[in-house]
Amino acid sequence: MNYFSTLKTFSQSRLSWSLLFIFIVIFEACALFFQHGMGLPPCVMCIYERVAMMGIAGAAIIGFIAPQNSVIRYLGLAAWGASAYKGLELAMQHVDYQFNPSPFATCDLFVTFPTWAPLNKWIPGMFEAYGDCAEVVWQFLTLSMPQWLVVIFAGNLIALAFIIVAQFAKSK
Repeated sequence: MNYFSTLKTFSQSRLSWSLLFIFIVIFEACALFFQHGMGLPPCVMCIYERVAMMGIAGAAIIGFIAPQNSVIRYLGLAAWGASAYKGLELAMQHVDYQFNPSPFATCDLFVTFPTWAPLNKWIPGMFEAYGDCAEVVWQFLTLSMPQWLVVIFAGNLIALAFIIVAQFAKSK
């Protein structure tokens, strides 16, 4: 039980939320390097997964604001969970497009953002899609990019589960 009280205390620090934010910035920087440095074209699913990552970054910012305040912390945790879950869902669908191609199940040709936030128009270098979702353009240790995203988003959900359980531990 001591482990959970330590984890609860850590979740109440700005350091924990800063680390979450830093990891997401690193993942986003990698995505931009793959796109602009290596010339790998992002597909629609890649862009949506990128937005889910940014949702986790937004959750980190929420938690960072006042991690000692349980309402703010729980809002950050909820946003983290919602973004990681959506990202996992998107990544699993993307993996399905790559490894179970079907003419009846394909991704969209163009990204669709709300009219109040047309990210692909505002920052096309980051949010415009021009790749094919079914094409495997990169692999590392036999996993494709969306398979790595499944690992990353699932890892986020596992870490989040431990932190949520720790919220019920008695503080030191």
